Amino acid sequence: MKYNIVFMGTPDFAVPSLEKLIEVHDVTAVFTQPDRPKGRGKKLSVSPVKEVAIEHNIPVFQPEKIKKEPDTIKQLKDMQPDFIIVVAFGQILPKEVLDIPKYACINLHASLLPKYRGAAPINWCIVNGEKKSGNTTMLMDVGLDTGDMLLKQEVIIRSDMTAEQLHDELCIKGADLLVDTIEKYASGNIVPEKQNDSESCYASTLSKETGKIDWNKAARDIHNLIRGLNPWPIAYTLYEDKIMKIYKSKVIEGDCSQLPGAIVSVSKDGIKVSTGSGYLLIEQIQFPGKRPMSIDEYTRGNNLTIGIILK
Repeated sequence: MKYNIVFMGTPDFAVPSLEKLIEVHDVTAVFTQPDRPKGRGKKLSVSPVKEVAIEHNIPVFQPEKIKKEPDTIKQLKDMQPDFIIVVAFGQILPKEVLDIPKYACINLHASLLPKYRGAAPINWCIVNGEKKSGNTTMLMDVGLDTGDMLLKQEVIIRSDMTAEQLHDELCIKGADLLVDTIEKYASGNIVPEKQNDSESCYASTLSKETGKIDWNKAARDIHNLIRGLNPWPIAYTLYEDKIMKIYKSKVIEGDCSQLPGAIVSVSKDGIKVSTGSGYLLIEQIQFPGKRPMSIDEYTRGNNLTIGIILK
């Protein structure tokens, strides 16, 4: 059965869900964040979700804050949706909106709730060294990712997996999970499950400062930080007062006698650095004004000094 759906989402993560819902149901309106200035020219940039909506001739609404716009809420009521589907929209919906759809407001969240509520679950899951992640669909309430859970799917996190790779896997699988959730919920085949707040943790917003490496930590923890912040904001350290961004690394077990952050050796395979526990092999870097390069490529025209302490 086809349902009348209002979709709310903004970034790339929401695109497969929107495309899948357009394929299976009647998406009658799309809500997304307002166009924002982007890049050096500060040219207005539309969201990936808006681009898809325009391609499919679906009306687009871009409220600054829905809860402060009674006219927008009235428009939503007039649409009489069966479901409001929310995927990384970027706004908390008021109860007046949550009560509008015939069936429910359903959110797709990129973690195995109640763990990793919040803005950056994919990144923090990897930074914290989790072995698995996944998606959860839930009934929305006025809290932040606190609603009753509906369906879940798990994804194994490989030891070399980056946030970008996990993002791409979760957004594709999440689209199918949403379709399954809508069908089962409308037919009464899902029993919502309350979240156990004592098991929750919060995935806070990332900033550039999140990426500063502490070489006193174990090599494994630093490796997880590098993976978890790729493709943004990218982990970094200071090499002779220059910012060195690190895109790729590998853990080398062993007892370190050198100071944490010391460059022990440099080869085409990477820069071997001493840490608080074990060694880290840095495989891909970027200096200011340069593009990311493998160590093999970088050292063909540049020197990296053994014994330098990365800060």
